Amino acid sequence: MKNLYFALFFLGLSSLGFAQPQFQSDVISTDDGDLEMVFLGHGSLLFKWQDEVIYIDPSSREADFYKLPKATKVFVTHHHGDHCDPGALKAITVDDTKSFMSALAHEQWSQGMVLYPDQTEQIDDIKIQVLPAYNLVHKRDDGTPFHVKGQCNSYLLTIGGKRIFIGGDTENTPEMKALEDIDVAFLPMNLPYTMTPEMVADAAKGFKPAILYPYHYGNTDLSEIEELMEDTPEVELRIRKF
Repeated sequence: MKNLYFALFFLGLSSLGFAQPQFQSDVISTDDGDLEMVFLGHGSLLFKWQDEVIYIDPSSREADFYKLPKATKVFVTHHHGDHCDPGALKAITVDDTKSFMSALAHEQWSQGMVLYPDQTEQIDDIKIQVLPAYNLVHKRDDGTPFHVKGQCNSYLLTIGGKRIFIGGDTENTPEMKALEDIDVAFLPMNLPYTMTPEMVADAAKGFKPAILYPYHYGNTDLSEIEELMEDTPEVELRIRKF
């Protein structure tokens, strides 16, 4: 059954043209096999590792999730529609899917486990640590932050010994900058909701992930982050299509 499952997985990837530019992917080695990271677009990610098919913030705007493999695990950072999309979640969810999300996201998709900032869980072979995702500077006209502290999550996933940070929608918070020993970091970079290139560079220079992926970047000029990170060779900046 396992071999059939992964045969179907690879058939799904092939039929969607994952080797084509619209879905770029990278592979990193872990202590327990390769981890493939597929960049579906905006804030949507797909990780494949061992028997796991892990989605982060699936959004129907980025892909037809009915044509993608079913999820073993899904992580939703927060309740905004480009991160919490009930249609996409329905498309990839089966009886055995384990879902994890913020409390406000759970109000929209009432399945799975609610996770809160500062919470740590070990689920199967994956360690999950939750950090608060929030705005320090960028706010609505009424003065409230676009993302309020305590309502939105960032996730630190340890997969095969690799520590992977997924920012969601956040700015360069003290909690993020205090991270240590991060192998891969996905940091959002678009205005007015998340970070400027200067904020991303400030965060990355603070906790120095081995690999930095700016994502969720919209129309941001990517040359700015390239220039800002030139003096930090210990952080490998990877620009991919989102």
